[in-house]
Amino acid sequence: MLDKIKNKDFYPKGRNIDDDSVLEVKNIISHLPLRRDLLIEYLHLIQDKHKQIRKKYLAALSHIMKIPFAEAYEVASFYAHFDVIDDDAPDIQDVTIRVCDSITCEIFGANKLIKELNQNVDVSKVRVLKAPCMGLCDKAPACEVGHKHVSNANLSKIQNVLESKSLHPEKIIGISIDEYIKTGGYQILNKCYSGELKVEQVVQEIENSGLKGMGGAGFPSGQKWKFVRMEPGPRLMTINGDEGEPGTFKDKLYLEENIHKFFEGMLIAAWAVDAKDIYIYMRDEYPSIRLKMLEEIEHLKSKNILMPETTIHVRRGAGAYICGEESAMIESIEGKRGLPRHKPPFVSKVGLFGLPTLNHNIETVFWVRDILENGSDWFSKQGKKGHKGPHSFSISGRVKNPGVKLAPAGITMDELLNDYCGGMLDGHKFLGYLPGGASGGILPASKANIPLDFGTLDEFGCFIGSGAIVVFSDKDDIKNVALNLLKFFNDESCGQCTPCRVGTEKAVKLIEKDDWDKNTMNDLVKTMGDASICGLGQAAGNPISCVLKYFKEYL
Repeated sequence: MLDKIKNKDFYPKGRNIDDDSVLEVKNIISHLPLRRDLLIEYLHLIQDKHKQIRKKYLAALSHIMKIPFAEAYEVASFYAHFDVIDDDAPDIQDVTIRVCDSITCEIFGANKLIKELNQNVDVSKVRVLKAPCMGLCDKAPACEVGHKHVSNANLSKIQNVLESKSLHPEKIIGISIDEYIKTGGYQILNKCYSGELKVEQVVQEIENSGLKGMGGAGFPSGQKWKFVRMEPGPRLMTINGDEGEPGTFKDKLYLEENIHKFFEGMLIAAWAVDAKDIYIYMRDEYPSIRLKMLEEIEHLKSKNILMPETTIHVRRGAGAYICGEESAMIESIEGKRGLPRHKPPFVSKVGLFGLPTLNHNIETVFWVRDILENGSDWFSKQGKKGHKGPHSFSISGRVKNPGVKLAPAGITMDELLNDYCGGMLDGHKFLGYLPGGASGGILPASKANIPLDFGTLDEFGCFIGSGAIVVFSDKDDIKNVALNLLKFFNDESCGQCTPCRVGTEKAVKLIEKDDWDKNTMNDLVKTMGDASICGLGQAAGNPISCVLKYFKEYL
């Protein structure tokens, strides 16, 4: 009957499944269990093998997982590091060069470098893309050739890497597990496991120290542990290693230098809230660290550091800044698009897989061992002017000595600039700075005497966030700085809510005009701030507000 009624334009609904593709995808993912939350891990494996994801493989994967093709497609197309192409499309070039065009790299010539690359490489074999921050701001401009990072990049350096065909990430050395144990490593963890240290004692010590979330929110860590412990089990722990805020690279440094100090703090925190499963979400831009992490976790197992019932899962990000927001990260770990959740409920109540979840930034748990070993006063008294603890500042831009500077909370920008960074580059006059990355606003040099800590910049329309400081000089166009930051937010908006999705796009168009429509800009900033779901849209207007308020003479 069907044969009689169908016409020549009839085609079967859905996507045909290619048996060979199904078999190939099964082989690619065969070493992993088949679970819905591992979708992004499967996509990475296909991308790694083919350097692209043809739709026939997406169809095969959705067939194997028994999910709609549209569900697999929406996830794959959401993340920048997955290249989804049609089955009959030509192959993507063999090599991809990602050039960072975040603010520090831009002021050090990223756009010029991109132009030179497009003029001098074989575009039939090499693809040149703009990319967000890679955590190499102190060595700008930076790029990634394949998976190999190139610092202080120029055309000659990149051509040498291409000729060498060595496109794999460089191996990280850092402190080995044996070296770490020799210096007292894991002794505090063992005291926790053995009962020598009681949970209540540990939580109180962390609370007394004043340790706050170093990912940007600054929420008191001890309080967070208490809130999670109040919820019925089972409980989980997540670590947000998606250090994507432009200008931030402190977590990268700490993991490269002493990954086991991070592990010990993480395991103590998990023990304190009785979380048996720990999920570490590592950004894909740090391939060397992720590989080192997997290697060192095996060492933890072989030396029986972990409790038998504790499992550490390492999940790989895929190039989405929004996944730095804790609920978006949790969605991504569950194998979905990284869309922030509405709050409440907060993740401490309804987090990963719907369970109470303790979420921490890498630097936050990095300090846990030291606090418990040396006492809460040791940590809290490192601040100045009544502020508690040290703060890790990632400093880049027009300074002589950029890098991660461990300084007392409450220090001023003037002190950081002159005492820690050697002053401005020769021939440059201090104009202004980002106190907290792209979203933290812009302050002029005249406000470089304000103590830098959580909450101290609120009255100025700024915040310290992750401590990513980018310094500008009289050689930089402040309008171009604002444009770079808003283009970043426009690119990285998840698109879930209209105020952010449309607002960032309109903001870019307004900034690009020679004459700024101040009233329209202020209305747009207010709307984004009041109506956006998460911090991205709420803070995206900060650069505009600050330029209008503090840099009027440059408009």
